[in-house]
Formats: sequence, C-alpha cells, structure tokens
Amino acid sequence: MTVLATLTAAFSARYFTLDPRLFLAQQRAVYVANLVPLLLHVGGGILALALGPWQFVPRIRARHPMAHRAIGRIYLLSALAAGLGALLLVPKGLYWPVAPLGFAGLATALLLASGMAYATIRRRSITEHQIWMIRSYSLIFAAVTFRVWLTLFSSAGLSFPTAYMSGAWLSWLINLLVAQRLIVRVRSHRSARVSVPDAGS
Repeated sequence: MTVLATLTAAFSARYFTLDPRLFLAQQRAVYVANLVPLLLHVGGGILALALGPWQFVPRIRARHPMAHRAIGRIYLLSALAAGLGALLLVPKGLYWPVAPLGFAGLATALLLASGMAYATIRRRSITEHQIWMIRSYSLIFAAVTFRVWLTLFSSAGLSFPTAYMSGAWLSWLINLLVAQRLIVRVRSHRSARVSVPDAGS
C-alpha cells in the first residue's frame, strides 16, 4: 500500500510542472482553464496519499506522538484541500453526469470521514478516530485504485469511457468495503483488550 501510494503521489506531482502535455488528454483544456482547483486537489491528494500510511504505524504513534500529531494535522488539511478541489472541478468533469457524480460522492465522503476523524480525536475517542482515519485514507487511496482500474480494464479491451465512468464509482466504493473489513478487526481487537481485565477479575 505504501509503495503504491508513494509511486502514485510522485507520478501525480508532474502536474505541478504546469505542462499541459502531461495532463489527461481528454481534460487538458479544462485543467488549463481551472489550474487553481486542479492544483488544490492534486497537491492535497499528493500529501495525503504519501503521509497517510505513516499514521498507521504503531511504533510512530507510541514513540513519537508529537510527530504523529503533526503528520495527522498535515494529512487532514491535505484531505480537506483534495476534497474541496475535487468538488470545484466536478461541474467540469468528464463523461457527465456519471463520472462527475461519482467523484463528487468520493469528495463528499472524504470530507465527511476526515471531519469525523478530526472531531473524534478532539474528543479523545481514540478507537473511533482510528476507524474514521481508516475510512478517510481508504478514500484518498482511491487515487491509486482508480488508476489501477483504468489500466487493467483498458488493457482488457474495455473502452476508456466505460472504464473511467465505472472507476469513478467503484474505485472508492471497493476501498470502503475493504476499510470496513479492517474496521471490524479494529473493533474486535479493542473489545478483546477491554474484556481481558474482566475475565481475570
């Protein structure tokens, strides 16, 4: 996950060269005309994608809590930028209305999950914070899933519009399903830890 996220973040950083030849061909004119929301979205996505995996490393949380908190703040601000930038680009989206509405759903879910991650840590609800962070990062990781989806299905002979429109929805819905499996494990682990003192009392 970390390798794919880092590679995708590095690949996406090319947008900051502002070279239109590097933009998605079907959206080149739109991107050139909307550079501010594009770079807000891409810049936030790059940071969140690259930083997110390190928030789940127990050793960093335990031994370097200040670093964990600093990375977390940057991550949440980056997720906010990515989500807002995406929503600003939705009206200009490719293959309207299917793909833009899929990306709008992704951006809205990302903002909601990241907002809940912030709200729960402010309440010191550690387990709920972890759960919402898993959801938030699964939505950020849709940047990876979407590109893999396009590559695999285009190579399999599916038309680009079909792969793009289906990926706009399924890339993040699939990620949320995987995240939910991880969340069940987190809740089970937490419940087991809480029940140990009772069993020995």
